[in-house]
Amino acid sequence: MRMANERRCIGFCRNGGTILIVTIWVVLVLAGLALVFARSMRVAAIVSANQVASIETEWIASGACQYIISQLTAHAADPTRLREDASWEALQVGNGYFWVLRSNPENGRDSDYGLTDEAGKINLNSASLEMLLKLPGMTSELAASIIDWRDEDGDVTTGGAEDEYYLLLPEPYNCKNAPFETVEEILLVKGASEELLYGEDTSASGRLEGGFYNYITVYSVEANTDSEGNERINVNDASARATLQSALQEVVKEDRALEIMNNVPISPSYTSIMDFYFWARLTIEEFEQIADRLTVSNEETLSGLVNVNTAPKEVLLCLPELEEADVDALLSYRRSSNDLDSVAWVARVLDQDKVRAIGSYITVRSFQYSADIICLSGNGRAYKRYRAVFDTQGGQQPQVVYWKSLTRFGWPLEEDIVATLRKGRPITEAMIGMR
Repeated sequence: MRMANERRCIGFCRNGGTILIVTIWVVLVLAGLALVFARSMRVAAIVSANQVASIETEWIASGACQYIISQLTAHAADPTRLREDASWEALQVGNGYFWVLRSNPENGRDSDYGLTDEAGKINLNSASLEMLLKLPGMTSELAASIIDWRDEDGDVTTGGAEDEYYLLLPEPYNCKNAPFETVEEILLVKGASEELLYGEDTSASGRLEGGFYNYITVYSVEANTDSEGNERINVNDASARATLQSALQEVVKEDRALEIMNNVPISPSYTSIMDFYFWARLTIEEFEQIADRLTVSNEETLSGLVNVNTAPKEVLLCLPELEEADVDALLSYRRSSNDLDSVAWVARVLDQDKVRAIGSYITVRSFQYSADIICLSGNGRAYKRYRAVFDTQGGQQPQVVYWKSLTRFGWPLEEDIVATLRKGRPITEAMIGMR
């Protein structure tokens, strides 16, 4: 009996030990499953939060776009006030923020905030080969290939390329033989590369600098009308002599108008209104009063003119026959003068030959503006960057004519901004800077 009880006790202990071990394993498995489930839930929560933040940045970009349109509309009469009157950094939309970044090598930091005037750039569709060659980092092969890409014929410019080159590529395509539609289209052209276009280390710094990207455009165009929207007088049109004389009589006395008209040929062929200015022997004061009302073309629009009031030094140096001393003189004059309403002021700075050389390439008006829009969610989890181009022509609400993501180029501002928002703290003025 005693022996039987001892055996039962030993069996119970053994069974109890097995149950304990099984229980421990079950608890361990359940704890592991709980940890895996908790981790999965945490990852799902993070993914969800990131998705929400990404959507938030898309709406911030939309808000930035509407803000820019409202500023362009409000400053339609005087776009030069955009830089002074509007704020472009750390503007809040909901809980997030946006910045509008632009290249500005003249300020010593390469970049600052605001819109970029597209007329202050060289237009790929109208610039001559010589002008293209003067762009920073441009090669003779690429410049010639740009001419061949945009012209309508199949003739190969020296160093350039037509169908014969492009059709032999691993992924063949035709030479376009039509105008560029975007700046990025240049990457399809023989001799082009992202390094030439954007410069080096763009992904590291987040800035589009070092190449010639900031100095070229395909959007600059203006109506061939005066500042009031009235049709201009074509000084090359013999049938417009009477109209021209009447316009002159509005700014000078009748006998002086007759004197000027005596200097105008019956069948003129002026290359620009600057050419007319010298041939007609106007005084600079007379020319300043009438320059905006004159043209040498019957075209409804004029494409690719460079705005001498806003173009940076690198762009002005691309204009025919201009040397660094000439460009420095232009920059000095426009910084110190408020009388820049017509191209006539250029004749106060440069000699006759230089003025005639650039006369057909310049303007003082702008209608297209680009923006490098940086968007950041309120929690710092998501960032988006877009390049947009706005066209203000036609007297209607500005239109977005180009929109592209630049997010791959990286975050261009201070890293502390992102870190601060991720900690749930507000952005301070000290953080609103660029790297």
